[in-house]
Amino acid sequence: MDNQDVKILFKFFSNVLDEWTVETMWAETINAEKGLYKLSNIPFYASVSCDDIVFAEYDQDEERLVYRKTIEHSGNSTIQVVVVNKEIPANDLREVFNDFGCESEKFNEGYFVIEIPAKVDYTPIRQKLIELEEQEIIYYSEPNLSNNHFYE
Repeated sequence: MDNQDVKILFKFFSNVLDEWTVETMWAETINAEKGLYKLSNIPFYASVSCDDIVFAEYDQDEERLVYRKTIEHSGNSTIQVVVVNKEIPANDLREVFNDFGCESEKFNEGYFVIEIPAKVDYTPIRQKLIELEEQEIIYYSEPNLSNNHFYE
């Protein structure tokens, strides 16, 4: 194993932003020769999750590693949250989900992402998301919901 941290560029259409965008993510090198990397942080927009193993290769035009495909899903899920009630601080909302055992990363006061670990039951978390959305506190989306967290 190489265990070297690298940045990988993701290029994709964001439904949240409604435009083509780019995002870079940190990843641990699993096997540089084979282009295998394990994502180290929660994505703000890309439809992947922390700990996913991805294939990336060096792109001459971009002058960096560029994501090509996901090789192995971690089982973690990523939830995007837009704070619509500006009277409630994003950090207060993040703490609610932290109590469920979910880490999050804040982009700004109006937007953060939540990582749902593979072994955590998504049902009560989803109920809380629905409740907050019905109260017009947030809007949320599930850009990368793992098989562990599917619902009907």
